[in-house]
Amino acid sequence: MEVKAMPFTHNTSVVSRKQFDDHITLYNGYVTMTNLTDKTLATQPEYSTANASGGHFRGWKKTETYAINGIILHELYFQSLGSEAAEPQKKMQRLAERYFGGIDKWREDFTACATSARGWCILAYEQRTATCRNILLDTHDEGQIATAFPIIVLDMYEHAYFLDYGTDKATYINRFLSNLAWDVAEKRAGIIM
Repeated sequence: MEVKAMPFTHNTSVVSRKQFDDHITLYNGYVTMTNLTDKTLATQPEYSTANASGGHFRGWKKTETYAINGIILHELYFQSLGSEAAEPQKKMQRLAERYFGGIDKWREDFTACATSARGWCILAYEQRTATCRNILLDTHDEGQIATAFPIIVLDMYEHAYFLDYGTDKATYINRFLSNLAWDVAEKRAGIIM
């Protein structure tokens, strides 16, 4: 089954139209790579040469997780981009209070996590320990906690902000948090609260 890209329109004040459009092009590349990976593994898996050191099969299986996570994380990020300043709603306020000691403490932790990230900063509910935590991923396929449910996703790869903010990560992070799509976060938080 072929994977299709979700449609996203520029409806945010966090990044410019050019920054957004370039980012969508990158996202579409992950969709294309996922489909190529699926086709290659279905038609030319080369099972007999599979090994842990490298090779055809291992390479395509590593590409598979990287590309699929690239799709999913970008979709969650694009959905998190808000168009105007808003405040967190009830479930998000309760979540922040319960797991971080309040929305300001969550924001401080999230900002530090995003500042430290080379790839992604994600507020996620982790099912094994039954806690919410801000997690840091340096790549799409390394650092994700199995069974973690994402609530807020911020892309910290330079391709997400560099055209608009240059090396000023702090302003990008603050702008994201000030214009967060709290309604989206509220719906995701409602699943666990």
